[in-house]
Amino acid sequence: MGNIGVTTFPTDYSIDIAVLAAKAEEAGFDSLWVAEHPVLPVGAETPWPGPGGVIPKKYADVADPFVALGRASAVTDKLFLGTGICLVPERNPLLLAKEVATLDMYAKGRFLFGIGAGWLKEETDIMGGDFAHRWTQTRESVMAMKELWTTVESEYHGKYYDFPPVYSFPMPVQRPHPPIYLGGHAKNVFKRVVSWGDAWMPNRITPEDIESGKNELKRLCEESGRDFSTIGITVYGATPDPSVVSELFSAGAERIVLSIDSIPEKEALEQLDGFVNDFL
Repeated sequence: MGNIGVTTFPTDYSIDIAVLAAKAEEAGFDSLWVAEHPVLPVGAETPWPGPGGVIPKKYADVADPFVALGRASAVTDKLFLGTGICLVPERNPLLLAKEVATLDMYAKGRFLFGIGAGWLKEETDIMGGDFAHRWTQTRESVMAMKELWTTVESEYHGKYYDFPPVYSFPMPVQRPHPPIYLGGHAKNVFKRVVSWGDAWMPNRITPEDIESGKNELKRLCEESGRDFSTIGITVYGATPDPSVVSELFSAGAERIVLSIDSIPEKEALEQLDGFVNDFL
């Protein structure tokens, strides 16, 4: 099999992310990913896009991903550390660029920047995002951050973000910046990945969809002149079934990320051990 990572929603009642990170690295997993929801609006009417449509409790309880991954970076040396996903329209790119670069500095170049535009309208509204145009806003934020990560005197002038020349340090260890993984499987995600991303990271997806998406990425790369080999495919939150995972790899995925429940240490490590036995 290819690379296997794990993801979790770190909370105040689940395993310490540092313990999980150290055990995951020791066991041979290639990456650890954490989710983000700054707030969960009380009485939100937007249905959850997962099975059943009811938003799980852990979405309200999840800790900040950058603080959690910073803690994980201190107890690991090889494990890649990723956001799965960071809600870009809900953050200011001037601050977010510094958080990404700082984490990449302390992790010595191991950060993977998984991003999305969000699905929970009420949350996006509260956090100041433009939900109707959230992907346009996300792209603009990424363009602004790329300037901050790659130039000494950085400036950006757009609709959502507009700032004069500024200094923004540290620079990321990875050059020109940590890879940007775009979540989702809407039709336009492939154009976005080819235009300004580095990898496609869908969740709850079938092997057939992976193969179809891979072919579409190849077609768009040929049209634009981009080298398809520079684009990665990571499947997020895959069904923890060896036959399904094997089919996802065969369809074109380079990494599969399995979910660890938000549960106490003993139970979480038992779940991790189960994944070791089945996949590693």
